[in-house]
Amino acid sequence: MQTTKERCIETIPVGPLGLIALDSHKELGKKVNDYLVSWRQERNHEHKNSLSFQGYERDSYLINAEVPRFGSGEAKGVIRQSVRGADLYLLVDVCNYSMTYNLCGYTNHMSPDDHFQDLKRIIAAVGGKARRINVIMPFLYESRQHKRTGRESLDCALALNELVRMGVDNIITFDAHDPRVQNAIPLKGFETVQPVYQFIKGLFRAVPDLHPNKDTMMVISPDEGGMGRAIYMANVLGTDMGMFYKRRDYATIINGTNPIVAHEFLGSDVKGKDMIVIDDMISSGGSVLEVAAELKKRKANRVFICSTFGLFTNGMEKFDKAYEAGMFDFILTTNLIYQTPELLQKPYYINCDLSKYIAYIIDTLNHDASISSLLNPLDRINKFLKEHNS
Repeated sequence: MQTTKERCIETIPVGPLGLIALDSHKELGKKVNDYLVSWRQERNHEHKNSLSFQGYERDSYLINAEVPRFGSGEAKGVIRQSVRGADLYLLVDVCNYSMTYNLCGYTNHMSPDDHFQDLKRIIAAVGGKARRINVIMPFLYESRQHKRTGRESLDCALALNELVRMGVDNIITFDAHDPRVQNAIPLKGFETVQPVYQFIKGLFRAVPDLHPNKDTMMVISPDEGGMGRAIYMANVLGTDMGMFYKRRDYATIINGTNPIVAHEFLGSDVKGKDMIVIDDMISSGGSVLEVAAELKKRKANRVFICSTFGLFTNGMEKFDKAYEAGMFDFILTTNLIYQTPELLQKPYYINCDLSKYIAYIIDTLNHDASISSLLNPLDRINKFLKEHNS
């Protein structure tokens, strides 16, 4: 992959770059903006001052936008500066439950539905004046409702269709629960990005004595649905892999799902090996902790849990107890969704920052260049492992 100074200088930008970070993702938006500003100030080429590159180098690419609310709880999207002809990138975190608003004297925490409505309000405020609208939604809204079993709504497909009808050209998400939801919008851009490189980099820097091979390490998928990401990680690390099969009670429904009766393991002997358990999200955490306990029963050595989205819907107490009991050594999640201050202070937590990766994607797409090398980080992983092993 090209270096920062060499990237994206052979093509004309689609339009002046504009970044709208909704309140749910202000912090990540600022980090992404800092990278973009730094790179474009360093980048020198002969056409930089031409009309086609007007507004290419600026002090900030963040567009001033907000969503004020009325006393009734209703809201409106407002953009405070011109976006005519711009190539816009909207960044939203639908899982940021820390945000609140007042409704008839009551304080309400914002749900994913509220954040999705705010995203649509900002798109509506653009009013079709932008040259292109790209939505970066790391946790894809309603991605867990990706298929129909019985008389159910297909909420993810409906949401994607709604965004496309409003004029969105590209939707970029991370580790979609089922990438096949892109079939709902076959004529528009949809990319689901895997943060495997960031997990490897974060884990190996925190635990320098890791040296992956088939005799010392295994990659574990906690269920059959996550086999793809586990196979990929095992292949790039050169290790063996295993998986757990969730045996469920399909006669019972608790909190909208069928409860898990048992975890059945499929794979080779794990005794004495380091385990990397990789999944797309940690919700309540019960499933991944049961997997860690099962691995320890089979006399695995260290257990590292990697998950793109750390929701931790039932708090951190059970993780604290499991850590004290030696069930796992580290948990790695990304800053793609809201992280509580409590989580960031945990001794077993490793935060994987994706802001630079997102900035790379935005910078490349703004030049209408291919992002294939960004979506497949094999070369970067091999380079990092070579440096680590040496």
